[in-house]
Amino acid sequence: MTALRYVYAVCRPLSAPLQAQLTGVAGIPARQLEHHGLIAVLSLVPEEDFAEEPLKEHLEDLEWLTATARAHQNVVDALTGVTTPLPLRLGTVFRDDSGVRVMIEEREEDFRHALDRLEGRVEWGVKVYVEQEEEKEAVEERPAARPASGRDYLRQRRRRTAAHEQRGQKADEFAARLHEALSGYAEDARLHAPQNATLSGATGRNVLNASYLVPRSRSEEFVELVDRAEDDTPGVRVELTGPWAAYSFTGLTQGVA
Repeated sequence: MTALRYVYAVCRPLSAPLQAQLTGVAGIPARQLEHHGLIAVLSLVPEEDFAEEPLKEHLEDLEWLTATARAHQNVVDALTGVTTPLPLRLGTVFRDDSGVRVMIEEREEDFRHALDRLEGRVEWGVKVYVEQEEEKEAVEERPAARPASGRDYLRQRRRRTAAHEQRGQKADEFAARLHEALSGYAEDARLHAPQNATLSGATGRNVLNASYLVPRSRSEEFVELVDRAEDDTPGVRVELTGPWAAYSFTGLTQGVA
């Protein structure tokens, strides 16, 4: 059976071997391939699953895609704990070692520039949500407050609409203040499009979806800064994720996640 090369990331040579128990996609151990002083971290995967056509079919299978993405991220997370990896896109596969070496040579200058810039830094994600339950609770607290007339109904409706808009405005202002404070602390920041609640499964309206590039040595301070963010705005939720490989800050536009 022919084995293809599934590549997770490119990084500088590691000071220690990869953990023997570190497995990637399809439960296959990760290994290193060194070329021109750079390392490609990869797994030898079966052609029957990872050649172009079967891979396309698998990517339409949500269960397979979820398991593969989780295994891919597991390897990148392990690398992030010991080095600065440049993650490649899910499903980056080459025919043989020679193909991996050619990829490194073609992008060597970009890889080295990104690694120099990101050395010792990690990415943190911060999201702010406006909870949507308050209007429902307000109505449930006044079950007997039925409008006496159409005019009263319109007044109540306008009041609820105004209160909802005010909560949204306060949440937007809070998110802007938080982003400004975190951006001033981080070395770099990226604003992403708000998450779609249907796709993410998160409750509430997403009013901030941002990534921050932070020196690893200052990550604890960054987390404390997020935790200390004073929020006097009812119904607002802050979520912190990370530390991640610096996905949003590689400056590479092709073949990198």
